[in-house]
Amino acid sequence: MKTQLSGSLNLPVSARDHTQGLATASITLAEYGDYECPYCGETYPIVKQLQEKLGERLRFVFRNFPLSAAHPHAQDAAEAAETAAAQDRFWEMHDLLFENQEALEHGDLIRYARELGLDAVRFKNELSRHTHAPRVREDFMSGVRSSVNGTPTFFINGVRHDTSFDFDTLLSALERSSR
Repeated sequence: MKTQLSGSLNLPVSARDHTQGLATASITLAEYGDYECPYCGETYPIVKQLQEKLGERLRFVFRNFPLSAAHPHAQDAAEAAETAAAQDRFWEMHDLLFENQEALEHGDLIRYARELGLDAVRFKNELSRHTHAPRVREDFMSGVRSSVNGTPTFFINGVRHDTSFDFDTLLSALERSSR
């Protein structure tokens, strides 16, 4: 099957992003995701496998795209990830949220903060005040400007990946992009 690529990333990956991997990696996989989206939940372990397989060749970027109309906890979960990021624990919270998609109530988010050893009082206050909502909105709007209309949406080296998200298809597309 030939991979169809269309569209491009409106906001280039930069220091503002949450990234795993080297900035000099030959492949950048950017995901617009929603912590409550079941399809994002399905791709979460696939991304982990891709990271393991490609190693230093891959840089992974995650941007928030909460689909609040369909997923009532998505916005709070995205804000929880950004609140954890303010304490340098974005990726740990990101993983917990995807590994516990069925438990994203406010109390669950506070419990995850405690499990991660975050300053729970600060976390609770920032989450309650929606301190990091503007960051979530920035991600969301950059997705809208990049024609994201569902989750997950992946971009490979800035170009939208519009076919299957299974491991083999994504791996093949990633490897082709690095040639």
